Amino acid sequence: MIFGPEPPQLLKQKLLYRGRKFSYEVARLRLPNGAEGEWECVRHPGGALAVPVTADGKLVLVRQYRFAAQGRLLEFPAGTVEPSEDPAATIRREIEEETGYRAHQWRSLGKFFLAPGYSDEIIYAFLAQDLEELEVLPDRDEDEDIEVVLMTPQEFEQAILAATPSIDAKSISSYMLARPFLEMAS
Repeated sequence: MIFGPEPPQLLKQKLLYRGRKFSYEVARLRLPNGAEGEWECVRHPGGALAVPVTADGKLVLVRQYRFAAQGRLLEFPAGTVEPSEDPAATIRREIEEETGYRAHQWRSLGKFFLAPGYSDEIIYAFLAQDLEELEVLPDRDEDEDIEVVLMTPQEFEQAILAATPSIDAKSISSYMLARPFLEMAS
């Protein structure tokens, strides 16, 4: 069902949980057609992600444990945007912490909702090039168990097509946004 220009009316809103990275709330809404219902939402401050590419065209990814998936996923480096922080500053910090690389050339790839059926989280995607490998790796967060993985774009695409849920959606989406720029560079 598509709604017209009139938005649903908020009747009641209840915060059920507030955590370190997100909150969870339930809202009772009245739709323009008069129907009422409850909607659940995970509120998240947003995240920033980089598709880092080395001078020889390899993608820099991280493999890390994700509790919700009960396993290790292959992802591009990313992090939660802190309050009042620019997403570009978030990903500059995160790429260094997670991969040990510093990028000197950045391109915004846009932003997109991660899972709008239940969350308001927006991912800000960037292409990171002209990488410099840091001599000293910055301290990682205590709760991160990260392995850096280098892959060619062809290897990454083969991993996507293998149809195993080992690569997360934000990494696949961001790669597809970066792909035209990668093809121009090769």
